[in-house]
Amino acid sequence: MDKGNKMTENEEFIYESIFNQVRMGFLSLDEIKENILEEIEDNEFEDEISEQWANDLIDNEYQKVLTESEKWSKPTDTDRLITAFDELCKENIIALHNAGYTTSDGEYEVVQVEQELNDRRKASTGYCFYHEQDLSRAVITEDPSLYIAFQKINNSNVDVTIAVGKKVAEILKKNGFEVKWNEQATTKILIPDFKWQLLYDESNRDLLNYENVVELMTE
Repeated sequence: MDKGNKMTENEEFIYESIFNQVRMGFLSLDEIKENILEEIEDNEFEDEISEQWANDLIDNEYQKVLTESEKWSKPTDTDRLITAFDELCKENIIALHNAGYTTSDGEYEVVQVEQELNDRRKASTGYCFYHEQDLSRAVITEDPSLYIAFQKINNSNVDVTIAVGKKVAEILKKNGFEVKWNEQATTKILIPDFKWQLLYDESNRDLLNYENVVELMTE
């Protein structure tokens, strides 16, 4: 990350949050500005960091991504991951984008989707997701990568877990990804050299609307 002039520790903390939120591409600039202002206030940085400083950084970072996006080769890794996750949903595996901030958050989101499926008299055969901490490793410029968690709800059978992992790995490979996984139930699947490339646009499909996952799985 090019931080330009030397920043204080607190400024670097806020900049990292700006960098991630802009480059993840899920939020509008107004939403990011609101989040960052709240973050500055929650951390009591107001005396050191002005709203104008933060807003300028947000605008500058967006312009960088906008310029970079003109040179992205299509389909991007992000495009191919979206396709892979859609295919997994059609294979009856819940596949969620940016599911919370931690693994436990992701597992909670999966259960919510499963309950929706159950209401429609359907049950998944497994699930996979990446969360925000995983995604933060995919937006960095050096050695980006993405980890994918997988399992089946209410399952303690190792063979069942591994079968889910194999299906997820198979679909990822089918969509052109290199996959690193030792076929162990307790190891996440790694996609090395995964570059998350998504520019926010209000016309983008909302990847965080998991109702779309339910629809794909009940078509």
